[in-house]
Amino acid sequence: MARTLGIGIIGAGNISATYLRLAPLFRGIEMRAIADISKAAAIARASEYGVEARTIDDLLSSEDIDLVVNLTVPDAHFDVSKQILSGGKHLYSEKPLTLSLKEGLELQKIASKNKLKAGCAPDTYLGGAHQLARKLIDDGQLGTITSGTAHVMNHGMEHWHPNPDFFYRPGGGPILDLGPYYIANLINLIGPVRRVAALTSTATPTRTISSEPRKGETIKVTTPTTIQALLEFESGASITLSASWDVWAHHHPNMELYGTEGSIFLPDPNFFGGEVKLAKPGKKPRAVKAWAHPFGAPNQKHAAGMMANYRTAGLADMAAAILTGRDIRCSIDRALHGVEIMVSILRSGEERKFIDIKTTCSRPEALGIREAKSLLKKA
Repeated sequence: MARTLGIGIIGAGNISATYLRLAPLFRGIEMRAIADISKAAAIARASEYGVEARTIDDLLSSEDIDLVVNLTVPDAHFDVSKQILSGGKHLYSEKPLTLSLKEGLELQKIASKNKLKAGCAPDTYLGGAHQLARKLIDDGQLGTITSGTAHVMNHGMEHWHPNPDFFYRPGGGPILDLGPYYIANLINLIGPVRRVAALTSTATPTRTISSEPRKGETIKVTTPTTIQALLEFESGASITLSASWDVWAHHHPNMELYGTEGSIFLPDPNFFGGEVKLAKPGKKPRAVKAWAHPFGAPNQKHAAGMMANYRTAGLADMAAAILTGRDIRCSIDRALHGVEIMVSILRSGEERKFIDIKTTCSRPEALGIREAKSLLKKA
């Protein structure tokens, strides 16, 4: 196999620009084509980033495409991913992998049958901050992790997204849209989950769009927008996860983990960088000196200042894994476990009982400085 995989994209929405812009940073992948149900959207995005616009059928039959990235809306993920794998291409999907465990298991089966690989975002836990936290945990700085908290709360997506409808339909909501970042990082730091319980609710039956170009339109809310979940890990740790789009303001930190030998405070798992703090017994939390991890270096201007953004790192890691035969960090097994955790949280809210998790997975291999540099063209 060639040392570079040809990459195609299906889905020319907002996130496609991020993949196309950042992919040139990485070894082993080359963006070659994009397709969309809207021919005009595919052509516009292709011309913007110097790739070819193709039909979906043409892309899936193209000999220069080895791996296809599924960037469609969540409720189309299963059908499009199935089409990709059935077409003989490796698959990398945006999160969530699917909207049900059954669909995820079917994709896993198709990939295995066709001797193909499948992976799934998010890859933000590969960022410098979260891998620093992983190193501290692996080095025993916290002892045994026993509990923790995670909070992802704001007032929704209709204030900035041009077409926020899908966020408020089944398959959207804060637990399936933002939850993957938190759950993937918890799996990275602690391991797999044994069972979950949750309370879920919806504050309002409708939302009014305040972003352009549809400002003033009203959309229906048909999925829970506030979720209070409890996750019990196979390690014995218990974590509370609060995910809400009904909150105007709060003072909760993004993620804290408590161990027998200290506590660790992590930045938002939705991003690659940020400050990590550590508190040892009897001591106040202190900032941990940032290490020279390449996926923690600020490279993008943000409203709050410069930030680190290395999305497509998971795709590049998958390509390297395919080329060398090692494990994929953002593998379908871990994504499938994450899907079951999330849909079980929503199911628990409906049925008001604990839900046992059937799937499991291993923690992904840590991505240290040397391993991260190996994914970059220039390091």
